[in-house]
Amino acid sequence: MAMRLVQIAMDAQDDSVVGGFWAEALGWGLSSEGPGVTNVEPVGFAYPDPVAVCIDVVSVPEPKTVKNRVHVDLATTSAAHQADLVARLRDLGATPVDVGQGDVSWTVLADPEGNEFCVLEPRPVYRDTGPIAVVLVDCADPRAMARFWDEAMDWTLHEVTDDHAVLRSAKGVGPYLEFLRTPGVKTVKNRVHLDLRPYPGDDPAAEVARLRTLGAVDVDLGQGDVPWTVLADPEGNEFCVLAPR
Repeated sequence: MAMRLVQIAMDAQDDSVVGGFWAEALGWGLSSEGPGVTNVEPVGFAYPDPVAVCIDVVSVPEPKTVKNRVHVDLATTSAAHQADLVARLRDLGATPVDVGQGDVSWTVLADPEGNEFCVLEPRPVYRDTGPIAVVLVDCADPRAMARFWDEAMDWTLHEVTDDHAVLRSAKGVGPYLEFLRTPGVKTVKNRVHLDLRPYPGDDPAAEVARLRTLGAVDVDLGQGDVPWTVLADPEGNEFCVLAPR
């Protein structure tokens, strides 16, 4: 048994504004599964498919207060593409952000509600990922996170060191999932989290039980009676196990 990373969920006070920004940023389409939720995915996309990790923007009343521990890195193909993309994103409402990155080859921006993301310089490893190169998670122990997430999903572990860990879909498509050793500790609920989905025919309750044996714990965020299960990984990062599809 194993699961797939199918989307990231992003909290927003105005889901339509944040969702609209990300649709324009990525060149993807917009839809909605109900009030307070804006879905962002490639046009013509047959969900779920590892070629893309979609974005669900969910309305919440709370404002953003701290740097997100989960963010996306965008891919570029040339220095000119990177510069043009940064300029276009700023026209869409993105703003430069200083998170202590210093003099680096990538650009750190924030979306209209302050969610940080990076526009990377061209890197050959990300040439075939699509617009999202990486879903990146800050962590204290990349090796421990690699052990958990490598078992939680059917993705392939490509690299693990004391400073970072790298996974990607076993099909070799779509973005990478990376865990980066970062100073600081998690203090509040993550405003961006991962959503996993079992394969058709698999038992989600059995998957949840398996994740608990790997070190996941149940989390009550006031979600009430919902058709998904909210858990946290060994460093407290919330994630959801959705129904098979």
